[in-house]
Amino acid sequence: MFADYSWSELGSIFAMQGFAGLVLFSVLLLMALGLAIIFGQMGVINMAHGEFMILGAYVTYLCSNFFQAFAPALMGISFFIAMALAFVASGALGMGVERYLIRYLYKRPLDTLLATWGLSLIMQQSFRTIFGPREVGVTLPDWMMGSMPVTDMVEIPINGLIVMAITLLITFMVYLIMFRSRWGAQVRAVVQNRTMAGAVGIDTERVDCVTFGLGCGIAGIAGSAFTMIGSTGPSAGQLYIVDTFLVVVFGGAASLLGTVASAFTISQAQSTLEFFLSGSMAKVLTLLTVVAIIMLRPQGLFVLKVRR
Repeated sequence: MFADYSWSELGSIFAMQGFAGLVLFSVLLLMALGLAIIFGQMGVINMAHGEFMILGAYVTYLCSNFFQAFAPALMGISFFIAMALAFVASGALGMGVERYLIRYLYKRPLDTLLATWGLSLIMQQSFRTIFGPREVGVTLPDWMMGSMPVTDMVEIPINGLIVMAITLLITFMVYLIMFRSRWGAQVRAVVQNRTMAGAVGIDTERVDCVTFGLGCGIAGIAGSAFTMIGSTGPSAGQLYIVDTFLVVVFGGAASLLGTVASAFTISQAQSTLEFFLSGSMAKVLTLLTVVAIIMLRPQGLFVLKVRR
């Protein structure tokens, strides 16, 4: 597999595939952060998580078209405005879904799986009806285009650097919200003992609603980031949902550090293997490796220690 390349060529290949893996890591991590909040903290299997990502991508697409047509002078900051709107749109829809659907299905994981799977099909068809079956692309500001040369053979796309910077910022904010804020303490209290949390005055229904909305909102941000590296279609979210669940389960459903480590490991493995093998074979080998590790360590890479 490596015999046809010189050492310098292999170094350049690993460098470029490593950076491509970092871009994939950024999207997977944003998706997994939202899913880890919903699945890890609430125990809800949200099969429509990919569609919340695509909702954010379509909001970014609409904003791009709007600024191009009516406010071209603001194109330089249009992407960040679109990202904020994507978070609001996905988060608001997520809160509505929790209030009118998920709330009646807690403690019934199979029912939440079936209900959110049906929701994903409804959202896919809605996207297909509104935007058409073809994939669409977002026009990025000029300053986000191009690449930065590192060596004669290695160049780093500027939009990839921006995606990674956004991911680092969102990850740090999620850490502050979940582990350094009063609201995060309320979320953990509800997860550990809902009855006692309600007894001390915590509005458990409000915590559930906002938590689900936050997870879906982060998926919307992932959709905005996704538009920088790929085109958007009605069913594009299904391409990422399996990898996202894999990241969350492999890292440990309630562990932020585990989610980060798992997303990095899986993205780097897939990116490197895809260059030397086919894309499907890379996924198969990655999946087999992860399954083997989970068989030996079913709680994931990292597990939170709690008092029972």
